Amino acid sequence: MPRPKDAFEGIYPCEFYTPEELLDPEQMYTIDEIARLLQGLDPDADVDEGTEAVLVDWAVPWVMTNADDLVIGEPPTEDDPGYYGLRTDE
Repeated sequence: MPRPKDAFEGIYPCEFYTPEELLDPEQMYTIDEIARLLQGLDPDADVDEGTEAVLVDWAVPWVMTNADDLVIGEPPTEDDPGYYGLRTDE
């Protein structure tokens, strides 16, 4: 159900990092690690399963929206996640 804006204590701009602001150009990251970075956490920060699920819900659309600026690395094994990194001209 929609809520009026004045029902909230505060509303803020919906701004996300650009890939260049978020990712180290020399590193590759899993979706879970990108999710943490988008929240200002270390990529290896310990978060509970429920929180991680919410963070990933934000990260997946961010990756899709910024796909032109990213590269994908082949997972090391079938059971490992994919890795994403910043597209560079190299």
